[in-house]
Amino acid sequence: MHRILLGAGLLLACALPASAQMIAKGAAFPAWNLQDHTDKSVSSTDLAGKPYLLWYYPAALTPGCTTEGRELRDRSEEYKAAGIEVLGVSFDAPAANQRFVETESFPFRLLSDSDKTLAIEVGAATSSSQGYAKRISYLVGADGNVIEAYDDVKPAEHAAQVLADFGSVEAKE
Repeated sequence: MHRILLGAGLLLACALPASAQMIAKGAAFPAWNLQDHTDKSVSSTDLAGKPYLLWYYPAALTPGCTTEGRELRDRSEEYKAAGIEVLGVSFDAPAANQRFVETESFPFRLLSDSDKTLAIEVGAATSSSQGYAKRISYLVGADGNVIEAYDDVKPAEHAAQVLADFGSVEAKE
């Protein structure tokens, strides 16, 4: 009986996806290169020396993603004043992200992580077969290190939360 339970436990453990690991606060954010909604290449090297928010969202033009994007759009002047570049990332193709930008008048770039390489590395996916990105974000500092990692994003509150967190970091420096 014990062997059956142990075998069933191992089978169950193998059937469940591994938990996606977030990058720790203070750790270096990995180098990346993705296509934006205009099919232009964007990389972490392009952003060296300035802070940025990389927010993963499940899919363009869906309710929660639209809410989060609108909140970021509506606070874009505050982000600009703080010097923070906002970048959305999903598994959507650039054309789908282009429609999202146009429909919602987003003033920021949306990136396509269609092969899910970065998503797996940063905890937005557990495998390349995952259909949608997990809703997570990273606030990355000008030095390329993670200022804050957000694994429990509430779409309607996230934009304000990030600005508050960045403001408290700036006040300490």
